[in-house]
Amino acid sequence: MQQRKLGPFTVSAIGLGCMNLSHAYGVPPSAEQGGKVLRAALDAGVTLFDTAALYGFGKNEELVGPVLKPHRQDITLCSKGGMAGVTGDDGVLRRVIDGRPETVIKNCEDSLRRLQTDVIDLYYLHRWDKKVPIEESVGAMKRLVEQGKVRTIGLSEVSATTIRKAHAVHPITAVQTEYSLWTRNPEIAVLDACRELGITFVAFSPVARGYLCDAVHDVTSFDAKDIRKAMPRFEPANYAHNLALLPAYRELAGEAGCTPAQLALAWLLHKGENIIPIPGTTSVEHLKEDLAADAVRLTPALLQRVEALINEKTVAGNRYTEQANREVDTEVF
Repeated sequence: MQQRKLGPFTVSAIGLGCMNLSHAYGVPPSAEQGGKVLRAALDAGVTLFDTAALYGFGKNEELVGPVLKPHRQDITLCSKGGMAGVTGDDGVLRRVIDGRPETVIKNCEDSLRRLQTDVIDLYYLHRWDKKVPIEESVGAMKRLVEQGKVRTIGLSEVSATTIRKAHAVHPITAVQTEYSLWTRNPEIAVLDACRELGITFVAFSPVARGYLCDAVHDVTSFDAKDIRKAMPRFEPANYAHNLALLPAYRELAGEAGCTPAQLALAWLLHKGENIIPIPGTTSVEHLKEDLAADAVRLTPALLQRVEALINEKTVAGNRYTEQANREVDTEVF
């Protein structure tokens, strides 16, 4: 597999987003199946693994840690804090964004324990807590680096302005934001800021939560716990419009000699050497399909046609609900 730079690390050009193994898309697979996917990724040459305290409220880190532990020196392990599960006075576990320095430090220490490691290679602030100056949250992350608990730090779903403020406190190694053909927000300013500051851009949801795999056809059948049920783009009327774009997209994938999912990933790899997609999957078969995108070559003409077909103007619906949009700091069209 191709290799790319991620701060001081050299990693596989396509990483593995581990969220799907414990979180977000309905009932997660068994721990046994999750382990199979992780080991298959290792066998295929993946060296970048991405998890978070939030995923499964810690269960994802508990799954990932023991499987990756024997390979710890051969991989780059990433996790996130500042957004985690907190049990309220009513005994209910809820997602809470909390960027206070003491919370960021505690989140990291909890992650280290669950991951069964002494140090996290890349530690992200999962969301900027807008009640806390970004300089304070990043200052806490800087102390984690100084203490040897974290090697490098990153940010998730932030604007170019916030990136620059954070980078002035401590060098930012990576910015992670949703980026795919149908979510182009990073192109407004964040990609330019990353190139200017020497920051790697990590693209999550690179296959548009299954849409660009041509794998989601009936949005009414989503599991009750599937986060896509609340996303405007997957609302039935919007999704009917979006589905109408896929026949032409499938034809373009055919011209490129690849699958729809591989076309989405190859497009990202062609957008810049500092971009690393981290698709997630619960299937070893789909994992192998995703990783084969590394070998797909796209002509400039085909790239232009793909971008003209699926973009922020041709897709119906917002990527997030109004509440979720308030929780992120990314620029919008």
